[in-house]
Amino acid sequence: MPKTPAPRGLGGFYAQGIMNSFRFADPQLLWLLLILPLLAWLRGKSGQAPALLFSSVSAVRLIAASRKVSPGGLLVLLRLAAVGLLIIALARPQWGRTNAETEASGIDILLAVDISGSMQALDFKLNDREANRLDVVKSVMAKFISDRPSDRIGLVAFAGRPYLVCPLTLDHDWLRQRLNSLRIGMIEDGTAIGSAIASGVNRLRDQQAKSRILILLTDGVSNAGKIAPLAAAEAAAVMKIKVYAVGAGSSGMAPMPVEDQFGRTRMVQAKVDIDEETLTKVAAMTRAKYFRATDTASLARIYEEINAMETTVRKTRQFSNHRDLFAWPALAALLLLGFELTASRRRLP
Repeated sequence: MPKTPAPRGLGGFYAQGIMNSFRFADPQLLWLLLILPLLAWLRGKSGQAPALLFSSVSAVRLIAASRKVSPGGLLVLLRLAAVGLLIIALARPQWGRTNAETEASGIDILLAVDISGSMQALDFKLNDREANRLDVVKSVMAKFISDRPSDRIGLVAFAGRPYLVCPLTLDHDWLRQRLNSLRIGMIEDGTAIGSAIASGVNRLRDQQAKSRILILLTDGVSNAGKIAPLAAAEAAAVMKIKVYAVGAGSSGMAPMPVEDQFGRTRMVQAKVDIDEETLTKVAAMTRAKYFRATDTASLARIYEEINAMETTVRKTRQFSNHRDLFAWPALAALLLLGFELTASRRRLP
């Protein structure tokens, strides 16, 4: 399970972790490395041997008898490599650790997602392809979670009963993994909207956050559970917990995959039936708002609107401890230059 830090007052700091990192203190100096190919080209242009005319081949034989040679191109490469290492040293390479801490916003959000059988309806699109409602909802919610890095967010799935998928946490990587694990059929079928709201209220009621929000998404009518949606909403209002309600599904009929008696999947047209009147009352009772999403774009806009309505300020503190490594490339450069100077004066036997 993820580590969920206890808040300090209404905010608190959550250390996101210590990360080893390599960096350059003056990275702009690395642009000087671009002059090395130019220097190599200019050296090649100026290194052409002149053509000489000899009146006799005896002079050439005398030259050929000389055993003094220059390593030539290798020495040029050594010199250029030394210059490159000196430039790297000037850019001051550093190695160390960075510790980032994010201050919690003081807003706790619980996402309640309907995973009943009707969420299989293929009336939404994802990446321009037909997709069922649940897959699209998971994609939109993942972005919503990413947009609120300093909020504690939890996840409840419901069908015939509610199920806590992830408690309130700032470990959003873990939360997204749990969100991605949602599957239709994980819970007995049905739509227990009232129980889902009550479960969310129980999870949020004892939290000391300055704002507590439940975002409930469903595509049906409450037909299961032991508590009515309006009774659960009344409890949420007493606890000052806002319940944003989202009805998901196209208007009219929607294509639904079903299995026949031979185990083959076929498509049927199913009627979309959302209790918008009840969901509107639930939201109004808790000083929130009801939304209707009929396609992927409208669903994305709804979560963007909720994100904008419940604003939060993220504060991050970073601590770094890095040590300079410039001495190593500088030493290597000096060694190469020393070798190049020695080799250029060496008389081979």
